[in-house]
Amino acid sequence: MCRWLAYCGSVILAEELLFKPTHSLIDQSLHSRLGATTTNGDGFGLGWYGEGPVPAVFKSIEPAWNDLNLREVASQVRTPLFFAHIRASTGSPVQRSNCHPFRHGRWLWMHNGGITGFHRLKRDLVSAVDPALFPDIEGSTDSEVLFFLALTFGLADDPPAAVERAVGLVEDVARRHQVRHPVQMTVATTDGSSIWAFRYSSVRRTRTLFYSTDVTTMRLLHPELPVLDRLSDESRMIVSEPLRDLPGAWHEVPESRWGLVRPDGHAEMHRFRPVGAARSL
Repeated sequence: MCRWLAYCGSVILAEELLFKPTHSLIDQSLHSRLGATTTNGDGFGLGWYGEGPVPAVFKSIEPAWNDLNLREVASQVRTPLFFAHIRASTGSPVQRSNCHPFRHGRWLWMHNGGITGFHRLKRDLVSAVDPALFPDIEGSTDSEVLFFLALTFGLADDPPAAVERAVGLVEDVARRHQVRHPVQMTVATTDGSSIWAFRYSSVRRTRTLFYSTDVTTMRLLHPELPVLDRLSDESRMIVSEPLRDLPGAWHEVPESRWGLVRPDGHAEMHRFRPVGAARSL
């Protein structure tokens, strides 16, 4: 499947997290330890917030470990919030429009996982997307359709509720088509200020997801890491798998949970409960 990283906090060079850690996302593109596949070479993407009204995205179908343009961009992009994703396709074509993160307005979205039986469910799911949003779907992935379902159900107003309704709809449609355990997901989404992250699967055996210990504690535990002195106390990371083997640095997100990280570093976690479309009216 895929691996991803979300960061918010003090302004940082993207390469500090993408390339420099021992088990960086670039290393994970070749040597994932916890993913469904060891190699994630079906493209990559970055999304970050800078000077413009919407986030910038940089995507390629090249393997992340072998793309010199990615190294060039990562060595120059300074941002307080960015998403990075390396892709292992679950069946959809390897093309730029299928690379994460996906963007709509100020929102970014990235996903590790898949919708089982998507080819059987696709027509019903796409038909549920708001007609005003439908023309903005660019690719052919289940991940992007899930994003547009969340937008349809009010992502901009209440992200957790919108994702719960989107996932509930997928499970309702899957039941009608006799598809078992349709949803496998870790998802991150942001409006450029806060980050919401979700860990859920219909079978309750979800791909891994971790969040970082607060930076103040990290400095005490690991004073040997100079990068920590360049991070503000509010800085946080959410990752598919840890970037370094550091005792006390990472905490696994429990099953069926969603979390929120605000710009001031405040973090909270809640239970994730899909809501069927019919029951949410």
